[in-house]
Amino acid sequence: MMSDRCAPLQQLPAMTFEQMLEKVRYEGAYPTRERAEKAVRLVVSGLGRQLTGDERVDLASRLPLEAARILTEQIPDALPLTGWAFVKDLAARSGAPLASTRWDTGTVLAAVAAAAGSELLTRILRRLPSGYAHLFGRTGLVQAA
Repeated sequence: MMSDRCAPLQQLPAMTFEQMLEKVRYEGAYPTRERAEKAVRLVVSGLGRQLTGDERVDLASRLPLEAARILTEQIPDALPLTGWAFVKDLAARSGAPLASTRWDTGTVLAAVAAAAGSELLTRILRRLPSGYAHLFGRTGLVQAA
């Protein structure tokens, strides 16, 4: 079985890590690049603990290299969390309030969704438990395969 760290890149990422941080900083209205980077690292590592399979590999190939490393360095949890449990887990890990963690999660996952593209994002949402569509900025329901 091939590790997703060794998977060949299928395409070049659409943005650099610095561009991703600037997008998150702007969209999230963070005062500094460091604050945006803290949010990116927290949320992308959390997503890495939830996502498995081809969707994980395909997403890593579309993210900037540093974000892909953060994602793939995580060992996936045996039981994935629902969207709300995901936010609560991130808040507990960071020690931040739920409201600001929810803001961080939505801001970062919107940037991840932009990098992923519509087709891959649909596949990701089908793989994850309920409650993630809104976190990724999708309002419509995604039917399970």
